[in-house]
Amino acid sequence: MNNRFGGDTGFGGGSSSFLDDPQGKLGRIRDPVVSVARWVKLRDQREKGILLGLLGLVTLCVLYWVVRDHTHLFVLAEMVHIVGIGALVYKIQSKRSAAALSLRTQELTFIFLFVRLYCSLLMEYDIHTFLDFATLVATGWVIYSIRFKLKHTYLAQADTVKLHYVVAPCLLLAVFIKPKTTHHYFNRIMWALCVYMEAVSVYPQLKLLQNLKVVTDTYTSHYVFALGVSRFFSCAHWVLQFVDRERDFIEALGSGIWPLFVVGSELTQTVILADFCWHYLKAMAAGVGTIRLPV
Repeated sequence: MNNRFGGDTGFGGGSSSFLDDPQGKLGRIRDPVVSVARWVKLRDQREKGILLGLLGLVTLCVLYWVVRDHTHLFVLAEMVHIVGIGALVYKIQSKRSAAALSLRTQELTFIFLFVRLYCSLLMEYDIHTFLDFATLVATGWVIYSIRFKLKHTYLAQADTVKLHYVVAPCLLLAVFIKPKTTHHYFNRIMWALCVYMEAVSVYPQLKLLQNLKVVTDTYTSHYVFALGVSRFFSCAHWVLQFVDRERDFIEALGSGIWPLFVVGSELTQTVILADFCWHYLKAMAAGVGTIRLPV
């Protein structure tokens, strides 16, 4: 918009005026947040992985000092998982679609939750039992919806991971590497099985999204991100419990290489989800719902 002297006031989309930038320094103003984001973007994949690991380590240290009782982190992890399942329930109810959802991940989740609920009823019977039951029921409803109510929207051709390829190795590993506690032999195998299956249960979902290459369904993205956050809190719970070296915790976990495999499983599922969470955060920061995944 021009004023009566023929000059541009800078209003209505014109070039910057004296009123906007009285000292002519606007071009030299630098936003540190933007600069850091641009610097991170220019890093290669290996450097980004290192930065992500350092961010996780810093967050772990913050949780160590802020959260007094580190057992609460596992409760928090289970609650975040329920929030993620809630996003799926809302998507199915409102969109009437199972697109971009992996039936295999839901089935694996149902199996490890069922086994963990069985172990919880025998060993704990506390708030974890209630949360696992609630998540199990919600997961069962999602499986039923995908298989029967919304079968025509399920992308079976993209859900390529076979269930037995995941369950069989986990069961074999559970037979040989399990807790050395006073519990029954079968129960110890079940405990190990649910730990190993939880670590890889999200893999079919990530494989499906990778096959699609572009994720436009925001509710599925919210669900997978919630799983990533849940797994991080769960991993933090185990790591910080080891740091605390609480006697009851160490005795309950047993001896041998089993404790190392527990922590290794937690780290595995966290790493598996870290890459998706990175792309999710980039998409949300850019204000778009579309996530483009690398091959």
